[in-house]
Amino acid sequence: MQKGHVKVNGRTIYDPATQVEPAADVVEVYGRRVEIPDAKIYIMLNKPLGCVSTCSDDKGRKTVLDYVRDIDYRIYPIGRLDFTTEGLLLLTNDGELANKLTHPSHEVAKRYYCVVNSMVSPDDVEKLQKGVFIEGGKTAPARIKIMRASPERTELTIAIHEGRNRQVRRMFETLGKEVVFLKRISIGELNLGNLKKGQYRMLEQSEIDYLLSIQ
Repeated sequence: MQKGHVKVNGRTIYDPATQVEPAADVVEVYGRRVEIPDAKIYIMLNKPLGCVSTCSDDKGRKTVLDYVRDIDYRIYPIGRLDFTTEGLLLLTNDGELANKLTHPSHEVAKRYYCVVNSMVSPDDVEKLQKGVFIEGGKTAPARIKIMRASPERTELTIAIHEGRNRQVRRMFETLGKEVVFLKRISIGELNLGNLKKGQYRMLEQSEIDYLLSIQ
């Protein structure tokens, strides 16, 4: 490097401590461009209602990427939350991790805060815990915790490890009930905490290590 054989964006570099941005900078050694692997990025977003969990939308609706516009890397969501569901969504450029977390064989629990428009009885809870039949077959057992219940409204948490389309809503539909509010509050050991709606944060190293350790 001290002999002037390294260039960054056309400028000769002599200092080995020079910082390089893999996504933006062009690095050349002996006149040949060097491809630098992108750094891995792991983000937690509190997805608000009214946006889609995709990178683009042919209907012109807001996407989750609209909330992370200042991230220079090409990232994408891990799994999905439907248009009318809010809460914890992970985004990354780590394809291997994304595939691992979305594969049901790893049984990573996703926990939701859920409001239902009527009483959820102990019998209903038992059915959900045993699994109910929706399109695509019987669901895996869910974990339910009733927080508050009345004839007109039930607040509860439900944990599932599958990721079928609108799964929680469809599970309650088999009981003749409607989910009127749904928010994902955790994925495995990662908790949404007090992250504000529409805001994001980088995962801490301990959280990244946890995700990478999932077998």
